[in-house]
Amino acid sequence: MSGKSLSAFLTERILAPLQMAETAFHTGEQNAGRLAEPFSTDPWNGEKVQLFNMLEKPVMESGGGGLLSTTMDYARFSQMLLNGGSLDGSRIIGRKTLELMTSDHLGPTVKVESPLMPAGHGFGLGFAVRTQAGMAPFTGSRGQFFWSGMAGTFFWIDPVEDLFAVFMMQGPGQRVYLRSMVRNLVYAAVD
Repeated sequence: MSGKSLSAFLTERILAPLQMAETAFHTGEQNAGRLAEPFSTDPWNGEKVQLFNMLEKPVMESGGGGLLSTTMDYARFSQMLLNGGSLDGSRIIGRKTLELMTSDHLGPTVKVESPLMPAGHGFGLGFAVRTQAGMAPFTGSRGQFFWSGMAGTFFWIDPVEDLFAVFMMQGPGQRVYLRSMVRNLVYAAVD
């Protein structure tokens, strides 16, 4: 609709205003040594792990995945969400739009079998959303929202506790186990 590539649109509207200079769909050879790569074979189950070459420009820029980022860039994005849609004077998304996006749109009748949406959770517009305090298999607050990447990277925003967390990993086979463990450890430290 904008007439621009997805990367150009994201850079103009989100990445540049948030000063996320190290987030893109690929990176140059100068950054090859900084890239976190998974083991070629998963150490837990022996399965071959093959993601994509982060040094090559993708044929298709996907709105659902494929961005490379640094922990600090991801933290800036998360802080913007925790702030209700703005950071350092840049409004990225309207507060009411973010409220709509982080509300459950499935309701109690739609059941989804996924480790990303266990009991006590629903789905908004782009995020899993915690709908109940006690049913989930991990700690958190009602209204918490989150999502993750295919290799295991994940983040969550907890407006009740005024916190966000970003966990960067490249271990697809361990992602479900580690997500729950990290979440429980973070909440165990909340006073």
